[in-house]
Amino acid sequence: MPVHLRKLCVGVDHVDQLAAWQARRLAASGGKPGSLFHQTRSHPKRRDEILQGGSLYWVIRGIMRVRQRIVGIEDAPLETGDHDMRRRPACRLILDPELVLVEPRAHRPFQGWRYLEPADAPRDLEAGDATAEMPPGMAAELKELGLI
Repeated sequence: MPVHLRKLCVGVDHVDQLAAWQARRLAASGGKPGSLFHQTRSHPKRRDEILQGGSLYWVIRGIMRVRQRIVGIEDAPLETGDHDMRRRPACRLILDPELVLVEPRAHRPFQGWRYLEPADAPRDLEAGDATAEMPPGMAAELKELGLI
């Protein structure tokens, strides 16, 4: 069974902004495979489980809103000027370009990434789902109250 990761999407206010940023990155690379990634210092120990269909769930402004399938995990090339202070290179989480909206869920701040078990992952939203049209904060609060 796959395991997922959750990560704060720092500097992004809404899903459309994330989509636009990633579209620019893909366009700049000419759509080259592997050009859409998130780089992190830590390598996930549960790599094999993640690669069985895991996703990166983005927390935007305190609400888990969207996910992207992780299609690969690789060492990041060392940048010039990097010192050998790290035992191993940084890690790149290679992402599928498709952003999938998920049921909004409030989330407290944290650093780095965290594992997310499948049973704890929010469900994907269907087209026309009422919560997809609501402001994220409202949808998360109504969900916490058990009203949706």
